[in-house]
Amino acid sequence: MWSQIKKQLWQWRGIFITAPSVCIFVLILRSSGLLQMLELAALDQMFLLSPPEAIDSRIVIVEINEADVQKLGKRGNWPLPDSLLAKILDNIKQQKPSAIGLDLYRDLPVGSGHDSLVKVFASTPNLVGVQKVAESDDSSAVAPPPSLKKLGQVGANDFPLDGDGKVRRNLLYLADKNGDNVFSFAFKLAYLYLSDRHIEVGQTDDLLVKTGNVIYPLFKGNDGGYIKAEDQGYQVLINYRHAQRSFQYISINDVLENRIPKNLLKGRIVLIGPTSESLKDLFYTPYSSTILTAPKRMAGIAIHGHAISQILSATLDKRPLITTWNKPQEWLWISLWALIGASLSWQQRYSGISKRKSLLPIISLLLAGFSLVGISYLAFLTGLWMPIVPSLMTLIGSGIAVTAYVARTAGAIRKTFGRYLNDDVVANLLENPEGLKLGGERKKITILTSDLRGFTAASERLSAEEVIKIINLYLGYMADIITQYQGTIDEFMGDGILVLFGAPITRKDDANRAIACAVAMQLAMADVNEKIQQMGLAKLEMGIGINTAEVVVGNIGSEKRTKYGIIGSQVNLTYRIESYTIGGQIFVSESTVNEAGSIVKVMGVKEVQAKGITQPIKIYEIGGIAGEYNLYLAQEDEIFWQLPIAIPLQYAVLDGKDVETILRTGNLVKLSAKGGQIYYDSTIHPVILPPFTNLKLNFFMPPNATITEDIYAKVLDKTTQPNSYYICFTNIPPTVAEQLNKLLITEFAG
Repeated sequence: MWSQIKKQLWQWRGIFITAPSVCIFVLILRSSGLLQMLELAALDQMFLLSPPEAIDSRIVIVEINEADVQKLGKRGNWPLPDSLLAKILDNIKQQKPSAIGLDLYRDLPVGSGHDSLVKVFASTPNLVGVQKVAESDDSSAVAPPPSLKKLGQVGANDFPLDGDGKVRRNLLYLADKNGDNVFSFAFKLAYLYLSDRHIEVGQTDDLLVKTGNVIYPLFKGNDGGYIKAEDQGYQVLINYRHAQRSFQYISINDVLENRIPKNLLKGRIVLIGPTSESLKDLFYTPYSSTILTAPKRMAGIAIHGHAISQILSATLDKRPLITTWNKPQEWLWISLWALIGASLSWQQRYSGISKRKSLLPIISLLLAGFSLVGISYLAFLTGLWMPIVPSLMTLIGSGIAVTAYVARTAGAIRKTFGRYLNDDVVANLLENPEGLKLGGERKKITILTSDLRGFTAASERLSAEEVIKIINLYLGYMADIITQYQGTIDEFMGDGILVLFGAPITRKDDANRAIACAVAMQLAMADVNEKIQQMGLAKLEMGIGINTAEVVVGNIGSEKRTKYGIIGSQVNLTYRIESYTIGGQIFVSESTVNEAGSIVKVMGVKEVQAKGITQPIKIYEIGGIAGEYNLYLAQEDEIFWQLPIAIPLQYAVLDGKDVETILRTGNLVKLSAKGGQIYYDSTIHPVILPPFTNLKLNFFMPPNATITEDIYAKVLDKTTQPNSYYICFTNIPPTVAEQLNKLLITEFAG
């Protein structure tokens, strides 16, 4: 299964290279703020594409339009004097609205009738005036009407402006220069309306504003497509109903002359404010982003109406608020589209047989792009603002990157092959017309396989990054040596390597080069371990098996998927030979020794019964090779020290990757740098374990008989006393190794 996973990872390598790279690049662009305006423009298009909603009949706007200004001005009543404003408010009050919002500054008296206006203010508890709280370089704060301020009937009419001058956010409250919170004009009016209907307005335990069952998400400076936006006060994104006319309008002159339709204002929120171009209370909004027409602005009083309508609709009609994902969710979404774009291009990277098929990657990316926009639009209709621009960029960018990667790879096939094969083999495969044809032939070759002892178990204690770093370091050294000795790397299998000597090109010295390569690989482990130990990790040990035999070699597969490889029982035999090794050993078959000749230094010979093989076979331990190679392994005498106190243990036999259910007990009586001697009671465990048996052990460490983590070992072919045998550790956890080292040091010092 693991080999299949590794194969899949390799087959989809282009995705795992390009998708993260493109995604990281786009996320860096986004975090720098370079995509903010594009993302806000995309949000505006969502508003423009949204279907228009019905007029919110709960809100009526008494507008001061250009015609009203001209008519009042001709009568000498502009600016609107306090006396006329008092009359307007009286006429409105007669229809008993739920709330009245006066979006006109009245911090100072205007014309005559100020006393009458103050009386109206005092007698209208559902009236809310305005003040401007925030100050900036181009605008100053404006004080509220003093009498309304005393009554607590004033709200802030400030709007946060984005970098393009548009209003996309509203305030529920903000702090004034004294640090006191001032509720917004829109929120105070909505509060009056909801209170009339006995709907609770308050705060949650984490101080979020709540109306009924609706909780308003507090806007933060990096929400959605924003980067480091000003987020002072309690801000929320405005979910506009639609463009200009989302409410009922009546002119201020009609109100002044009492031409108000019957019950038009009863129970509603009445907003009074200018819509005239000359009064300059106009703002850009998402609906100003039309492509074919000049941008239109929306009156401030209408924006207040949208802010009020959002609160009422969310509370009473369950209309969605605009929400955003948190950053990890957005990153995951953007990464998903990078993966989709890379996958679509990678999957169809070889579809360019015809012009029609060559368009498939482009068509698939376009369809994916439309799907992304469609999903984002549907999500927006439910109130979720998803990142569109960075997702599109990663989708298209990863598709282009994969295409470029494939093109670059196709142009460097020879170089890629050269990492695994020598120049002669590359030439044979790529320049010989017969080299890539399907089919095989019987050839006598030498097979080398290597494997790291206990690395699979050790890797479970390491992070994925550390495992890959170690494997890449190890395979890098080994691949260079194999190429140097003209071997053909047939396959990397995790920490294992399968190498062919004699295929596809046969040479007389294939067996000699295989043995020399094996010795050089074992010698190179010193350099590998030096770098690994610099990383603070435990050193590695490798076992190597070599076999010379006749096998079937050639291109295996189909016209679309081909692999140069070998078939035959002798391949399995090579793996069996390698499985008998411990760290640092090289075992070869009798056929390889005979083929290599007298220049091979043989350290010993053993007869074993390999699984799946009928007759016993001889395996030879190699210590070096003379002649032109002159390579030898260092020989070390292993000393076993008697432990002052035997360490109890339990162990089970490993059969392949399966662990036998029978648990045996014994004692560790001697210890060396790499292994130990185990004593067992033959009356309890009469079965004698043969050499090369693989074991899983657990020690009961003194003084508290604490059971250790799993330890893996192999029974050595070493003469010992009855009821005991020697073992070599193939994988030992660092904590256990440290405890045993202390025992060794103590014994050595004694």
